[in-house]
Amino acid sequence: MATVFAVAVSGQSRATPPVTLEALGEALFFDTNLSANRTQACASCHDPNFGFADPRGMASPGDDGVSLGDRNAPTAAYASFSPEFHKNADGEWIGGQFLDGRAATLEEQAGGPPLNPMEMGMPDEASVVERLRENPDYDAAFSALFGEGTLADTDKAYNAMTRAIAAFERTDTFAPFDSRYDRFLRGEEKLTDKEELGRLLFFSQQFTNCNQCHQLAKSAIDPRETFSDYKFHNIGTPENTALRAMNGSEPGTIDEGLLANPGVDDPAMRGRFRTPTLRNVAVTGPYMHNGVFEDLRSVVVFYNKYNTKNPERLINPETGEPFAAPEVPENLSEKELTHGPALDDQRIDALVAFLKTLTDKRYEHLLEE
Repeated sequence: MATVFAVAVSGQSRATPPVTLEALGEALFFDTNLSANRTQACASCHDPNFGFADPRGMASPGDDGVSLGDRNAPTAAYASFSPEFHKNADGEWIGGQFLDGRAATLEEQAGGPPLNPMEMGMPDEASVVERLRENPDYDAAFSALFGEGTLADTDKAYNAMTRAIAAFERTDTFAPFDSRYDRFLRGEEKLTDKEELGRLLFFSQQFTNCNQCHQLAKSAIDPRETFSDYKFHNIGTPENTALRAMNGSEPGTIDEGLLANPGVDDPAMRGRFRTPTLRNVAVTGPYMHNGVFEDLRSVVVFYNKYNTKNPERLINPETGEPFAAPEVPENLSEKELTHGPALDDQRIDALVAFLKTLTDKRYEHLLEE
């Protein structure tokens, strides 16, 4: 449940603090009335009890009770650290929101789901604003924060709504930096031998390829590390045929990834997806853009297949069969994927143990379930 925000009412002298942008954003984040059938909110697919991811499966159901998304809902935790979508000095696309970066900023992202027919299903911005007008607390809050009569102007009101949601997503609620790893960095807790081995392997330039894409800061002990370079890579993820069957897509349907972004037209970007944060990764499965893997260890084994010639190491632990071919076989990030030697079971288990230490304190109980 969202915290009820307090709105100062004209003529009353009660000691009530004025509404804040963040509190308004929180109310909006949890408001199911902003969907066509009043059944779905931002929090439905970004559940705060499950790492701001969707625990319901490989893709999220829509407000209409029929639709099913074609991608796994990414966590909204730590999303505020992704830079605005742009090309860096090396000509590489970086940042943005959604797995293909199609929303440049958090504000732009917040405006998408209400209008997506597969998500909240509202027909247009005016319909969303009309729902806002139904709530007198919203009328007072929007007027207090953005000016009198804000909800009377559709464009201004919708823009204000996205600003408020983005402000909430920038709070410490989404990015507390209080995992066991963070407490270790602050000297408040020790890691086990297995976790410490995993940490050393993860940040190693010689023995794994993890930090090729999942390290942002230059220092391995940066207290604000978000474990993503926010670049776009094709790691050869197999097609999720089960998801295709569930959402009615034909087998072999290709998710274009970054190339599906309206601002990108380079065919070499086909099949690339933005590197996700590894914060809370142990409790936000299933994994990959299409939810094709259920278990975190399977993901590490999958990465290891690029560095081994042992046929036994090419088997998907979840199916007992060899890993399927990449959904998009071209444009693989070969340099990053093949960096480092093959890993034995001890090192794979150590990496998984370390990844579990990245779980925020409020979710640590989920590791035991």
